[in-house]
Amino acid sequence: MTQPESIKPTLFSIPIHRAFADALVAGVMARWGGTPLDLAHGLILLPSNRARSAVQAAFVRAGGKGLLMPRLAVIGDADLDENIGLALDAIDADPLPPAIEPLRRRLLLARLIEAHTPEGEAPIKGAAAFQLADGLARVIDQLHYEEVTVRALTDLDLGAFADHWQASLARLRLLVDHWPEALASTGSIDRAARRNQMLGRVAAAWRAAPPARFTIAAGVTTAAPAIARLLRVVADRPDGAVVLPGLDQSMSEGEWEALGPTAPPEEGEAGWRTRPLETHPQYHLKLLLDRMGVRREEVAPWDAASPFDGPEDRSPFVSLLFAPADYSAQWQTAGDLSAATAGISGAVFPDDGQEAQGIALLMREAIEMPGRTAALVTPDRGLAERVAAALTRWGIGVDDSAGQPLSRTPPGALLLLLAKLAADFDPVALVALLAHPLVRKGEGRTAWLDQLRRLDLMLREPGLEPGWAGVSARIAERAADKEARRHGLAVQLQSWWSEVSAALESALAAFASGPVPPADLLAAVQAALDWLAGDAVWAGPAGRMLADLFDQWSLAKTDGPALVDPADFPAMLDQLLGQASVRPPFGGHPRLFIWGLLEARLQRADLMILGGLDEGRWPAATQPDPWLAPGIRRLLGLPAPERQQGMAAHDFAGALGAGEIVVTRAERSGGDPAVASRFWLRLAALAGELPEPAPGGVPLTRLAAALDLPPGDAAPVGRPAPRPPAEVRPRRISVTAVDRLARDPFAFYANQILGLSPLDRLSAAPDPRWRGTRVHLLFEQWVRAGATREGFEAALDALRRDPALDAIARAFWLPRMEPALRWAAQQLWAAEGRTPVDPEVKGEAVIDGVTLHGKADRVDRLDNGSLAIVDYKTGGAPSAKAAFDKIDNQLGLLGLIAERGGMKDVAAAPVSALEYWSLRPDRRAGGAGKISNTYGSRSGLKSAEEAINHAADALSELAAHYLFGDAPFAPGELKGYGDYDQLMRRDEWFGRGESE
Repeated sequence: MTQPESIKPTLFSIPIHRAFADALVAGVMARWGGTPLDLAHGLILLPSNRARSAVQAAFVRAGGKGLLMPRLAVIGDADLDENIGLALDAIDADPLPPAIEPLRRRLLLARLIEAHTPEGEAPIKGAAAFQLADGLARVIDQLHYEEVTVRALTDLDLGAFADHWQASLARLRLLVDHWPEALASTGSIDRAARRNQMLGRVAAAWRAAPPARFTIAAGVTTAAPAIARLLRVVADRPDGAVVLPGLDQSMSEGEWEALGPTAPPEEGEAGWRTRPLETHPQYHLKLLLDRMGVRREEVAPWDAASPFDGPEDRSPFVSLLFAPADYSAQWQTAGDLSAATAGISGAVFPDDGQEAQGIALLMREAIEMPGRTAALVTPDRGLAERVAAALTRWGIGVDDSAGQPLSRTPPGALLLLLAKLAADFDPVALVALLAHPLVRKGEGRTAWLDQLRRLDLMLREPGLEPGWAGVSARIAERAADKEARRHGLAVQLQSWWSEVSAALESALAAFASGPVPPADLLAAVQAALDWLAGDAVWAGPAGRMLADLFDQWSLAKTDGPALVDPADFPAMLDQLLGQASVRPPFGGHPRLFIWGLLEARLQRADLMILGGLDEGRWPAATQPDPWLAPGIRRLLGLPAPERQQGMAAHDFAGALGAGEIVVTRAERSGGDPAVASRFWLRLAALAGELPEPAPGGVPLTRLAAALDLPPGDAAPVGRPAPRPPAEVRPRRISVTAVDRLARDPFAFYANQILGLSPLDRLSAAPDPRWRGTRVHLLFEQWVRAGATREGFEAALDALRRDPALDAIARAFWLPRMEPALRWAAQQLWAAEGRTPVDPEVKGEAVIDGVTLHGKADRVDRLDNGSLAIVDYKTGGAPSAKAAFDKIDNQLGLLGLIAERGGMKDVAAAPVSALEYWSLRPDRRAGGAGKISNTYGSRSGLKSAEEAINHAADALSELAAHYLFGDAPFAPGELKGYGDYDQLMRRDEWFGRGESE
């Protein structure tokens, strides 16, 4: 950009060690604040609303009793129209068309992606088109920002690029050709194009008739050509100035030029001679100056200071810190940097949870000093949320000015839960949805939660059939139970569930069919939300934003994809809600702040905490462009994805200018190992090991680790040994409980005396316990029906068609199990001299004052009149050694009951066989199972009679010690983890000399 020689632009730079907003205000007041009204005639252009707030606050601090501030207009935000109107007294030209709403544009682009497919390419439909439309919108915006014409897309030579990139560009060309027509039909224009036109009007008006007032553009770093032209107009005005933030004027000319070219090669040139260093914090400022046609030497230092400035040595230190790699050798001759690094400390925490605790401690300490301010600056929204939550332990609220994704707010989370449940029914999602805090908020919620808890427990039982019908069938089954009807609770639950399921199934009926218009799905979830939560879901900042989103989509319902698969709809909603940021009303502590990188620009606090300095967090990982390869972007003159990392580096450099700084990072983030940020590594390499902050003289990391620990030394408990009184020790015991008592007395105590049992998992998928129960049911029904070959095939077919068997089990578990099931049936058919008496035979007998009860999977009668006790195992069977060691007594005790005549409908008789039929498929035997005994020639027990007598002795010993005696129920030999580890506080004593 060339300018007449007589015009010398007026540009300044405020170095990073100065507090930008306060230094700016001090200079403005010194230069233009002669009388109380002089300032009010001026205009200051700022990059964002947050910057405007910072400058307003700086004027308040500097104005004393009061002053009339200049007009402050924002030229970088999306709401450009309202703000730029303050910059002009009048616009005589015709009004510009309105900007299209972002959601409507995305829907229109998705429809175009569906409608236009290059020859030879697969069509993109529904949710996939909706997702790609977001990236396409960014490409269109960047073409507008960089003023790249559509013709440039068609003139590219892509011979050196992969086929998929050429196919992507072909689709992009097709879409960009059709987009203007689709956009014109709405009567709107792209927001980026409207911004360019608006800025162009302002620049032209000022160039033709400069306003009679001083004009300053301050803190603007965006290098878009339209903004660069406007800034040049401001700089050329006699009473105008451009004030840049943190331009490095100490960098050598060689380093400055090493940042690379800032414009694509001219027509006919072979290409970029050198690749620009877009990750450098000064690159975008160099690009801005080049587009303004200004040399760096023409930028003068801003001569105003403020009480909030950092040390003057900090600016050259930061320049040295970010020296390009080819110039980093100067680090070795940097000399003493102690003055530059004074006030900088750092802390490395084991994980991001403790990092948040440590930052909260620093902020808590800061407000102990009157008037002191502290700010956390981080791009990691998860860390920001943790810090805000950690501060609440002291009753301190803090505003996160970057906001929170709508998907993470209660209304957004409720919507996503509902959509996921409607698209794919799951008991976990059902309970989470019905328990959401907004559901039935207010009067009646207590009764609602009572029913939900009963439903939760009922759904945890194995064998749940899928879908809404499965839940209804389970509830109806329990309501039909005589005992349940006597208490009436199951009947109440059935009535409650009938109302809930009828309302939700009716509202969400659109999800039950194939691909449907997305407007139908949107209307369905809206109706369900209204029924579940009423007005509560639409209340507050998040609720109003969600309502606006619904309204926008409803108005643009004819613009999006024609049909969407209901299974893809939750992902579409998740994308939309994740990109919408909810900024709650201010109401936090007035001296504590949490800023994102955008919000932190031009602002400063007494204590600046730069958190989350891990690679991938700060700077964030680059997001690939699905439409344009990096090489194609360079050919078009579009910014590389890495330029955002350069902006993040500039934000880090600006924050380093504060007087007191703490940088933090975590060795693990989200449970995974984290790598230190490149900014952290540079800082550590140049400044050496940073001192750790120590509030109250204690290192911060130690304080954060100890914050949730109880006071005093740890006092772990010893191995538990409960001794309940004799009257609560049971006299009735099952055969399986005898084995539990033998293996782990504490588990027996917890289950049989305390009445505690672990909750089953809440899951839609069948667990191994249900599969074992279902196999037992197959053999029970088959044997009772006569154990015929035809009956077995029918029972096997019923298992295949069981609705409670999920698709994965049907595809993998059942085919592997079927040979073992056929093997078991064949064993019964081929057996000579034995006849099944009955399956699932219950028995009970009094043995030495103890009522022993149990159930045999099958009892057979042999030709000699004796009995055989059979137990099916879908896994491995216990060994004979376990029976000899008296920790597996199940079959022996069932045999004892049978010999005493305690088996129902089975006459007393000697027991000559105790058999485990293991149905674990043996690949070496063609998938067959295996029959094993609790005795044998290699065992200490040689016969069934010995095994039964041995089990009887085990019962007598255990009863004498634990049921009739006062022996403590101490944990047995621990192998792995058990159901009652928390109750016994296992980790406090295991391995700590408990054998003593």
